[in-house]
Amino acid sequence: MNFILRIIGFGLLILGIYFVGQNIIFTTNVYPYWWRGITADISILALTIGVMMLIFFPREMKQLGWVPVFIGIILVFFSSRAILRPTSLWQFFISLILLSGGYKMFLTGRLPF
Repeated sequence: MNFILRIIGFGLLILGIYFVGQNIIFTTNVYPYWWRGITADISILALTIGVMMLIFFPREMKQLGWVPVFIGIILVFFSSRAILRPTSLWQFFISLILLSGGYKMFLTGRLPF
């Protein structure tokens, strides 16, 4: 059973990498206002940190992980121009869950819940 969960974790890890790589666009656009580029970068970092906190923090501290997730979502709408594709915010969130959950399942051989 442990080996099967590790293979499933590896598959989730590859699927998460595929979704993240497909939906992130790196650009060198010059923003008309200086804060738009910063908020787009911070929103991606906040979403990444929030998902990693939800997956890797102990059970008692998982509620703290939702704070950066909500900050990242708010900053995407505030920046009005994110580096992500326009409709991929939730797909990015799910791909990070697949990526980190698959990584943890691949390393430990058990479910990350």
